[in-house]
Amino acid sequence: MKPKVTFCGAAGTVTGSCYLITFGERRFLVDCGMFQGAKTLKQLNYEPFPFTPSEIDFLLLTHAHIDHSGLAPRLIKEGFAGPVYATEGTRDLLSFMWPDSGHIHEFEVQDMPVTVALEQRGKAKVEPIYTKQEATIAVESVEVVDYDVWFEPAPGMRARYWNAGHILGSASIELELFDGGGQPIRVLFSGDIGPDHKQFHPDPEGPEGVDYLVCESTYGGRSRKELAPDARRKALAKVVNEALQGGDGVLVIPAFSVERTQELLSDLDVLLMSDAIGGPLVFLDSPLAINATKTFAAHLDALEDVDGRKPFSHENFVFTPEVAESKRINNFTSNVIIIAASGMCDAGRIRHHLKRRLWQKATTVLMVGYQAKGTLGSLLLAGKKNVRIQGEAIKVAATIKEFEAYSAHADAESLVDWVKDRMPVRGGVFLTHGNPEALGAFRHDLIEAGFDPDRITVPAIDDVFDIGHDGLDRRQPEKKRLTVDIAEGLDWHNDLAQLSLDIREALEDAADERSRQVVLRRLKRALEEK
Repeated sequence: MKPKVTFCGAAGTVTGSCYLITFGERRFLVDCGMFQGAKTLKQLNYEPFPFTPSEIDFLLLTHAHIDHSGLAPRLIKEGFAGPVYATEGTRDLLSFMWPDSGHIHEFEVQDMPVTVALEQRGKAKVEPIYTKQEATIAVESVEVVDYDVWFEPAPGMRARYWNAGHILGSASIELELFDGGGQPIRVLFSGDIGPDHKQFHPDPEGPEGVDYLVCESTYGGRSRKELAPDARRKALAKVVNEALQGGDGVLVIPAFSVERTQELLSDLDVLLMSDAIGGPLVFLDSPLAINATKTFAAHLDALEDVDGRKPFSHENFVFTPEVAESKRINNFTSNVIIIAASGMCDAGRIRHHLKRRLWQKATTVLMVGYQAKGTLGSLLLAGKKNVRIQGEAIKVAATIKEFEAYSAHADAESLVDWVKDRMPVRGGVFLTHGNPEALGAFRHDLIEAGFDPDRITVPAIDDVFDIGHDGLDRRQPEKKRLTVDIAEGLDWHNDLAQLSLDIREALEDAADERSRQVVLRRLKRALEEK
């Protein structure tokens, strides 16, 4: 009786982490995350699951990030009735992250131009993936498990959580599956692996000597210069002072609500106390980030590198949970730092601040986290001079910078070292949770480190494998929902948005009305010839 693993997400892509394990009569999931990035990829969040939710026995969550947990409320909404196992930190974060996600789904559907267009054409209205109320109810399904303690989610198997050093509550999950014979089949799901010496958390841990390892590859092929805390803060102070221009500029920071925001606040607290950046007001403009910060404050005794401080309570920090408070930030034209979600600029209040300030030269936008291809954040980093935000064309005059000293992910060298520390891996390594370039680079690095290339597999979405002590066998999937080349690149939605910007720019730059008509006629002719 071999276990079967189906890669339902984060395979050939960075997001949508979800693995279905079938073992005898048991069917369970490790993670159930949302797809993020290009619209073609995000559309998978609305499509049917590649399994029947009511047939799933239990769900094991590695951590609270929405790309690992965000479809669990929908899973429960559609019939899943089993327990959701997670650490205490993950449970506490999910208590507001899931309801916030549900609120966003409701708002986006109400505000979605396509919803209005569909109704006008007499087609079915787009429904939210789940509501705030449904997400609140889903939190009741979470059962807390401790690190380093074996538990039995079902007969014939047991699980153990290891601290992954990624965010508050994050874990790698070790499974032992007993087939009635000798030694159990041991499988380790990495979740997201944090870097060594990360702010707040210990170095990532894990067991040695597993049969199969499913490992994330987010930063495969990418190296970062690791900075000590003092060096990181010094580098941040330089960026802040350049952006504020002696009090005349504005710094806008799109930041992930969980972990990245709290790291920034902690470092800004130190810089403000030492007068390294003067005295700007720091607006935290995200209800989700505010709640996450309160949760971190409640877990302060579990955080490292705090040194007895209250890092989220400086008098210059202004939390703005209400919409009216958020709008008043527009009245500040200089010497302010605005931290808002989302980190990839694809949702949330950050889009309003970017609409308000991207076209102003006094603005600096600082990217402090990973930007998936197809997101607004990735387009800004690529140097686009015109972007579309909520249907409006916005010129980019602001300075766009990237600051990589913060990362919740291990870089290329650290990933290889982490895998080597899990040796021996007897059956094979599956590389997931990365774009095609990162996956290829990580595979190459593992081979260079001495791993057998025949034991390294890079699955695509919906690939299925039987795993056993005698090796693995690839099965033919019943259905393929997405091809890898579409999954992570810029899709036709991105191309259409860019084309519309190019057309508008060409029309505005045309010499006169006659020239504009010529451009429009050529476009019309091209459409007629399709």
